[in-house]
Amino acid sequence: MTASLPLHDESDHRPGSPLSGGVHLDSTAQIMNRISTRLASRLSLVSRDGTPRPARPALVLVAHGSRDPRTLATVHTLIERVRELRPGLPVHLGHIELNEPLLPDTLAALGDSEAILVPLLLSRGYHIKQDIPDMAAAARARTQVAAPLGPHPLLVETLYTRLVEAGWPTTMTEAERRESAVVLAAAGSRDPDAALDTGHTAHLLADRLGVPVLPAYASAATPTVPEAVRILTSRGRTRIALASYFTAPGRFAQECADAIPGITAAPLGAHPLMAHLILHRYDQTLATTATTEPALASAG
Repeated sequence: MTASLPLHDESDHRPGSPLSGGVHLDSTAQIMNRISTRLASRLSLVSRDGTPRPARPALVLVAHGSRDPRTLATVHTLIERVRELRPGLPVHLGHIELNEPLLPDTLAALGDSEAILVPLLLSRGYHIKQDIPDMAAAARARTQVAAPLGPHPLLVETLYTRLVEAGWPTTMTEAERRESAVVLAAAGSRDPDAALDTGHTAHLLADRLGVPVLPAYASAATPTVPEAVRILTSRGRTRIALASYFTAPGRFAQECADAIPGITAAPLGAHPLMAHLILHRYDQTLATTATTEPALASAG
């Protein structure tokens, strides 16, 4: 399977970005190589003066929490994949609600050590802006909060892979392409930034597929999935598939899938690229800290 994806950080996919294109890569492996190269110079185990750097902060994966046992199983699989990719890195789990361990308890167990919190969330919203920072601020642990996972090309490649697994054709005639479209089903939020982020993922996925992609939401935002199907059908798009923009199976994901008459992809789940993306967000935050440390040390 080949890919042609622009490698930008999340700021490159939001309004106002000066970057409208990007370097296009030939495969997912090249995406990961580019990410590693970009961060390597900032994540050396040896500081500029030749002295060893202190141990790296722990990674705390922050999941929302769910009553669906499949969600917790997915999260635990992702954590194991992260540990396999980065042996020796302490990796912990904390939930915002509904499941144990809750994030405040995870942070309390870390004492006053350093940790980078990586939200298992796909866009900005209340949890990113309020809940997680508040819990982090109340803890003794010295923490930083990474950006949400989306938007990012690795998410788009995961969405594409799930669609292909569900039966999306890898090649189409021009007639088939003119009839095809995808609904990108997401949880939904009242925060306008969440809709912006989901919209940018939809644009990236449309570029990847070569057909229109319309965001739709399970709650708190419009259009709903049935509304999105009607909109696309009115535009002559009769071959409609669903890309499930959820981190794990659950009620919302199932309700969205049930509203689509055509191909319905599985949620992102524990796809290996998700583990790579979690580590990328961790590394980004660590690299930002390393860049700002000299200025902080000389302040005052």
